[in-house]
Amino acid sequence: METIEKIETKEKISAMPRIGDVAPTFEAITTQGNINFPADYVGKWVILFSHPADFTPVCTSEFITFANLESKFDKANCKLVGLSIDGLYSHIAWLRTIKDKIEFNGMENVEVKFPLIEDITMEVAKKYGMIQPGESKTQAVRAVFFIDPNSIVRAIIYYPLSLGRNFDEIYRALIAMKTSDAFNVATPADWNPGDDVIVSPAGTCGVAEERMTSDDELECKDWFFCTKKLDKDTVLDKILKK
Repeated sequence: METIEKIETKEKISAMPRIGDVAPTFEAITTQGNINFPADYVGKWVILFSHPADFTPVCTSEFITFANLESKFDKANCKLVGLSIDGLYSHIAWLRTIKDKIEFNGMENVEVKFPLIEDITMEVAKKYGMIQPGESKTQAVRAVFFIDPNSIVRAIIYYPLSLGRNFDEIYRALIAMKTSDAFNVATPADWNPGDDVIVSPAGTCGVAEERMTSDDELECKDWFFCTKKLDKDTVLDKILKK
């Protein structure tokens, strides 16, 4: 009989990448041909996301939504890459069914053109900690990894099997991170382009005093909480393709 320790070792969750880590590398077969990740995407943002299984309703609604938004993400220099632990032929059949038969929220005849990874060995899912035994031992949870042009993991969002993702928030998070990089600012709660942004807290007493007494573009509620206006068009002109 196996000991509890051996069972726990077998079921141990693979260590997932952390924010700031280099994205784990892999080669994979996809519905758009073979990919070498993240090398094939250097210079671009990538959203790598997993779903539990093909031919399931929540996943179907998500793929229709993501495919419908693909051009919007592309304008932000961001590529989409999906993954489940189903095989390639299952992926192809499911995506054809989506295009030919499924309508969701007014979207129909939607063709999924971004790559969907075959991961029947669970190799990639385990590298990215997408298998959560407490949720399911045979399906990947709804993980979302934001990977920047230098192949660094910048943000991670995890959802349980039953919860469909909010795609407005995924896009908002991408734009917020790109804005932070481009303008050296932080973004407050519920930020969207056109809203005020946050300037890094003062690092010295002198700078703190200067901020509280200056008449420049900053609006300071206190020495550590200063915002400034950043025009929506300025943001979008900087971070979106023309």
